[in-house]
Amino acid sequence: MKKIILAAGMATLMGTAAMAETVGVSMALFDDNFLTVLRNGLQKHAEEAGHDVQIEDAQNDVARQLDQINNFIASGVDAIIVNPVDTSATQAMTDAAAAAGVPLVYVNRQPINLDTLPDNQAFVGSNEADSGTLETIALCDNWAKEGKSEVNVYVMQGELSNQAAVQRTQDIYDVINAGKCKVKINVIDQQTANWSRDQAQNLMTNWLSTGTPFDGVIANNDEMAIGAIQAMKAAGIDMASVQVGGVDATQDALAAMEAGDLDVTVFQNAAAQGAGALDTAVKIARGENVDRAVWIPFELVTPENMADYLKKN
Repeated sequence: MKKIILAAGMATLMGTAAMAETVGVSMALFDDNFLTVLRNGLQKHAEEAGHDVQIEDAQNDVARQLDQINNFIASGVDAIIVNPVDTSATQAMTDAAAAAGVPLVYVNRQPINLDTLPDNQAFVGSNEADSGTLETIALCDNWAKEGKSEVNVYVMQGELSNQAAVQRTQDIYDVINAGKCKVKINVIDQQTANWSRDQAQNLMTNWLSTGTPFDGVIANNDEMAIGAIQAMKAAGIDMASVQVGGVDATQDALAAMEAGDLDVTVFQNAAAQGAGALDTAVKIARGENVDRAVWIPFELVTPENMADYLKKN
């Protein structure tokens, strides 16, 4: 199967549906800003296309998510969409759907077994090799403009079981090792804050308590970047003296950028991922050929082009 790239502004892959399909959707977690946008985009597209979707919250529980998959299969859905809790634990879901002959589409979080998915399964999301790369290079450019030749940074990671967290962190080191950064980056410490604003605030507070001088924070997502910003502001740090980057370009992140606190983020089109996942699932259910990987490109967001993204999520 060939990989294709869809425009990030894509709203649909298909026109009006000739007939309704029933699709079961298991989301890793409802209580997540980015995934809420994805879920709402999927639901809205389903309503517009006349499909029936049943969306359930796995509550970050792998066992619960597998139960949801099995329940969808037993209820006779036409297709299943999964936003996996743990991207390294997707094989059991792949096997269950394949055994039942039910099409399955993973969305947003790339399954560990992407290259070996059956012909009636696919992935819709964004290439994480681009996300952390765009973020890190943009921060490097900012430090270079400030006249710095060497910087000390903290790295905040998402859930370590998540492919996006692993890849976005690796992107940072790939940029450093490939000489793509105009300044020398020293990583003081890197720890997980599990995509959480609250956990990131606590982690940043702990780092600040050491008194170690630093020049910025590179976070795997916007929620953690915002948590780090909250901790720094509470400690009286001038946000103009540090660079902070995130990924997702959520509305909260754009508000932080507008306030001068967040310097870099990377737009990941959640609504397009949701709509694309539904369209792909329906295509497979109707016996149409699809690509194993449908890529929705990442886009760099800075204060200079921030206004273009304020209405996108």
